[in-house]
Amino acid sequence: MASAILQMGCTIQCPHGGQATAVPSNTKVKVDGAFALLPTDTFTIAGCSFTLPPGTPSPCLTIQWLCEATKVKINGTGPLLESSSGLCKAATQAPKGPASISGAQTKVKGT
Repeated sequence: MASAILQMGCTIQCPHGGQATAVPSNTKVKVDGAFALLPTDTFTIAGCSFTLPPGTPSPCLTIQWLCEATKVKINGTGPLLESSSGLCKAATQAPKGPASISGAQTKVKGT
């Protein structure tokens, strides 16, 4: 089923409320006026409050994307979709939970 292509300006958060910021590698293709996001882009997370017992900070810092569009390509790579799965990770690369997505544009879809 088709799902919205993610773009700069959508909101991506870790499960602990941290806000992800994307640095896009795509500077050619826009969807609804903003650059489409790719799984190869750099995503950094700020403001994650996750701690390990007994109170040692272990915040989410990056996102590893596990799936992308397969029928649509941008610069040879499938763009991220609203249905894509992102795994938030700590500095140790330990998984911390799924990324949540909101505010995706609704005009351009892919599969």
